[in-house]
Amino acid sequence: MNFKLYKNSFLCSSEDYLNSKVVLAGIPLDFTVSFKPGSRFGPSKIREVSSGLEEYSVYQNKNLFNKVFCDMGDLELPFGNVDKCIDIIFEFGKKVFQDDKIPIFLGGEHLISFPLIKAAKEMYDELVVLHFDAHADMRDDYMGEKLSHATVMRRAGEVIEFKNLYQFGIRSGSEDEILFAKENSNIFFIYEMEKLFEVLPKLQNKKIYLSIDIDVVDPAFAPGTGTPEPGGLTSSQFLEIILKMKDLDIIGADIVEVSPYYDISDRTSLLAAKIVRELILLLG
Repeated sequence: MNFKLYKNSFLCSSEDYLNSKVVLAGIPLDFTVSFKPGSRFGPSKIREVSSGLEEYSVYQNKNLFNKVFCDMGDLELPFGNVDKCIDIIFEFGKKVFQDDKIPIFLGGEHLISFPLIKAAKEMYDELVVLHFDAHADMRDDYMGEKLSHATVMRRAGEVIEFKNLYQFGIRSGSEDEILFAKENSNIFFIYEMEKLFEVLPKLQNKKIYLSIDIDVVDPAFAPGTGTPEPGGLTSSQFLEIILKMKDLDIIGADIVEVSPYYDISDRTSLLAAKIVRELILLLG
């Protein structure tokens, strides 16, 4: 399959795919959002505001100038055809994993995680998904649809086995999906975030796919998202969490649900860009 990508580059990135350990790619899928659409514009805005960041991280004492990483641009997706989009994203993700890269995918809505996790699972048999979100995303269907940003972790759990799904920051969900998650996955609510630091050491020898919905952060810090949910983490708390993952074997990551048009200040996109910078330095 040939992939058409539109270029728009992140701070300090290159086009040197061959020599890059870490690669970025935008997946501007935006079909199944249940409240406010617009996440298709997330990847380009995250790249745009990245120029406002320093190349140097005071958290890690590392500099993007010293890293070779590639920004592949945005994957072209056909409008209105969810199934075909899922297939294209899956094949694209599979190629990146087969090329032995560590991808950071920029969403787009959270449904992109399902085909990407499925692609990662083909490469890494004992895959664990570490999921940060305000919402459980564990419905079996949403308004009759099996493929939705509200069902994405239910579909992912079916692929990796629910015992390998760890969810943190959750503060919203239907009664049925929360009950299902409690019985089947490893779900930790926003008031249980300290449990993360007990879980992380247990995951050190596992292959980890990291999925970050920006709405895990409180809308006071990240209002530019389609389903803002009050009561979340601060931006500082989440950056601290990212740094705590330095000993994990993260084989890929996504950051999703940034909808820039709901945030005239761009602070949501800036936070996402800063998370991406720290991930590049952490993984590269």
